[in-house]
Amino acid sequence: MIGRNDAHADVEAARSRLRSALERHESLVIAFSGGVDSALLARAARDVLGDRMLAVIASSPSLADAEEADAIEFLRSHAIPFERIVTDELENEAYAANGPDRCYHCKRELFTMLREIAIERGFAAVAYGANADDGGDYRPGAKAAEEMAVVAPLAEAGIGKQAVRDLARALGLPIWDKPSSPCLASRIPYYERVTREKLAQIERAERALKSRGFRVCRVRHRGDSASIEVPLEDHPRIRSEAVWPGLVAEIRAAGFRAATLDESGFRSGRLNDALEQRTEDGKGS
Repeated sequence: MIGRNDAHADVEAARSRLRSALERHESLVIAFSGGVDSALLARAARDVLGDRMLAVIASSPSLADAEEADAIEFLRSHAIPFERIVTDELENEAYAANGPDRCYHCKRELFTMLREIAIERGFAAVAYGANADDGGDYRPGAKAAEEMAVVAPLAEAGIGKQAVRDLARALGLPIWDKPSSPCLASRIPYYERVTREKLAQIERAERALKSRGFRVCRVRHRGDSASIEVPLEDHPRIRSEAVWPGLVAEIRAAGFRAATLDESGFRSGRLNDALEQRTEDGKGS
């Protein structure tokens, strides 16, 4: 069993490693998504670099309005300098076609814009919130980061997912336990086109879930149907007469003809299941 003193020592060691990683950079423009990773990175960079850092929020149809509002509120409440830019990855056919490399094209556009800001303002590098555990996932966006020399101080410091949350909590960041929330396009199966209409449907349907207290949730776009994922422990409540009828009505109002509850529960990364099966079947690379 790890004692309280050991846990505290681990957090302090992680904090020291992150500070050292940030000190290696004269100044940074940070891609800020509002998730725990980028929030910790932005706060730590502010503490270490002061005004020699700038957080940038990319507003796009793939980012829910509530997520953007929360991200801006976090930055303002922590006196972190930031700017908002507008990206439109849907204009890129390679992104809209929604192949397995969709994230690559999104991140390539984002990092290109951030690099332009860095060059214009005299910042030394562009950074993003990849952590030390992200290397084990399928993340084509990391390829774009590597190609464009975007740095990842959390990964450089050897800070993984749990350490990110532990350190964020130690720093008093209110979003230390915020559920992961990938972009809205991640709810659309690969090879099915990403459109503004689909993204808006998903956003509205997930808003209906969150308004009913389901913090961890996904709405997968299955053509005319919405497949709802919440943790198994939330199934009794979501199925109740007090919740399900009204929820389905809102999801239909969002543009879906039907809504179903995924009996297997919530699981992050489910989108890649079909990709792995496609590869095993010899239909993809």
